[in-house]
Amino acid sequence: MKQFFKFTFASMLGFIIGSIVLVFLFAGIIGGIAAGFSNEPTEITVDDNSVLHLRINYEIPDRTNKGGLDFASFGMDNTPKAVGLNDILSNIKKAAKDDKIKGILLELDLTSNSYANLEEIRKELIEFKKSKKFIVAYAEMMDEHGYYLASTADKIYINPSGELLLNGMSSQVIYLKGAFDKLGLEPQLIRHGKYKSAGEPLISEHMSNENRKQIESYMGSLYHHFVANIAKDRKKTEAEVENIINKLSIREPMDAVKLGMIDSVKYEDQLFDELKTKLGLKADDKLSLVGLGKYKNTKNDISTAEEKIAVIYCEGDIVSGKSSDGSMGSETICEAIKKVRTDKKYKALVLRINSPGGSALASDVIWREIVLTKKEKPVVVSMGNVAASGGYFIAAPADVIVAQPNTITGSIGVFGLLINAQKLIKEKLGINVETVKFGEFADLGSPDRPLNNSEKEIIQHAIDKIYNDFVARVAEGRKMTAAQVDSIAQGRVWSGKEAKEIGLVDEFGGLETAIKIAAKRAKIEDYRIVNLPEQKDAFQEILTNLKDNASVYFMKKELGENYIWLKQIQGAAKMQGIQARMDYNLKVD
Repeated sequence: MKQFFKFTFASMLGFIIGSIVLVFLFAGIIGGIAAGFSNEPTEITVDDNSVLHLRINYEIPDRTNKGGLDFASFGMDNTPKAVGLNDILSNIKKAAKDDKIKGILLELDLTSNSYANLEEIRKELIEFKKSKKFIVAYAEMMDEHGYYLASTADKIYINPSGELLLNGMSSQVIYLKGAFDKLGLEPQLIRHGKYKSAGEPLISEHMSNENRKQIESYMGSLYHHFVANIAKDRKKTEAEVENIINKLSIREPMDAVKLGMIDSVKYEDQLFDELKTKLGLKADDKLSLVGLGKYKNTKNDISTAEEKIAVIYCEGDIVSGKSSDGSMGSETICEAIKKVRTDKKYKALVLRINSPGGSALASDVIWREIVLTKKEKPVVVSMGNVAASGGYFIAAPADVIVAQPNTITGSIGVFGLLINAQKLIKEKLGINVETVKFGEFADLGSPDRPLNNSEKEIIQHAIDKIYNDFVARVAEGRKMTAAQVDSIAQGRVWSGKEAKEIGLVDEFGGLETAIKIAAKRAKIEDYRIVNLPEQKDAFQEILTNLKDNASVYFMKKELGENYIWLKQIQGAAKMQGIQARMDYNLKVD
């Protein structure tokens, strides 16, 4: 009986303690929700003689998520909510005209932001300098990504014990065949396009010559564009910059000073002292730094024009159904396009595409809506970091395609993927599957056996048809022959610079360039921008995405940089069926 009361009391105590913890956790979550629940941010004022503090220590999304779930609000993370590229650009532009803002402090960190996004920020910073206001860049540790922005600054400083890592660019492809072999899984890949490499890591342990050729080509394009801009900013020759990189000449901060790649080494307090001097302040005066997260809530000149240009953000993998975090659903995107097409106040449509592609079917559904809209009003595409495969498929019908020289695009090709798990099911798990069927192909795609030759021919025929349709639609949109498109297609990936040379892209520039082109084609001067699809408010976001966001958050926390391996395997598992997709996880370091 004593044991009974002992365990009963322990269980009750555990229940009480657990309940108290849950109450505090729930209260924290509700408090976090309440802190950011209002859709109308509180407007703030900026002191005279202020500096805009632009801190880039996170991966920049194309668009600020107004109502997204923010774990920092719950006290679970110190990382600030990510300000999107759209707000970064608009607020640098606003700061150039703001008499209270005297300059910009760029505080940089080790981040793997895409060079196309960095290109847009670079150009806006260069435009900002025309206001005769200063830009100072500072970092404790910085690599090529951060330096690409820092090079635009009047002065670049690094902590005396910090690091500037300029060692070039690299990209790794993770080959999963060995892992699948150990699991008893056989990916059955059927494709069209000799350069179509998206499925290659699933069936091979090594990079093909074709894949290596295309990676060397587009990465070489990105690298030489990077070197050329750095050389121009730091008043050096391209050969001098390449020599510094190839010899890894910068091994400590003072090396960078001697080579003229930065201006000096400083501690943060010394940096602040210099900023005070620039502002004409005394040593004991307070330095007013305004973070971008707050500055975007200052009063803005918002147009009240009736005529509108829609910017539809097409970001992530292309899937059927509704959009979710990391993917754009054909249903969500098509609803937004239809809204623009049927509302006469919308005079033009700009599609901001940042996608490696995905479902061929979903891509085709979106393509159709774009074609219908193009008959009614101008359609312009702004390519972000990646607009490839299915991402290019939906861009092809646009009147004008705008990209950065370091955008990744093309990959006009198709593949199909089925998984044969016979070895896993039978040999490793000891499960026997018996099939009864009426119809020769009733069990086509069953995971308990490999495809036979007849089934492979059927799938190959379907893939060839989709590829030919892809080529035909690109040819129609780009006013080229099918033969011309086929010669530059075959699944090959191109940089934006290369794509412009072969006719897949019309103009260099960012989102603002695309909007100006759309306005000109619509013959309007007074207009306002409306961003679509409409974002969910905080409460809706929590209800729909709490589980998914929480699992991703904690998985990233636990795995750190190794999260990429899990993401790669998860991505491969989702690629069942016919896909218009480039390499699942392209990343240039």
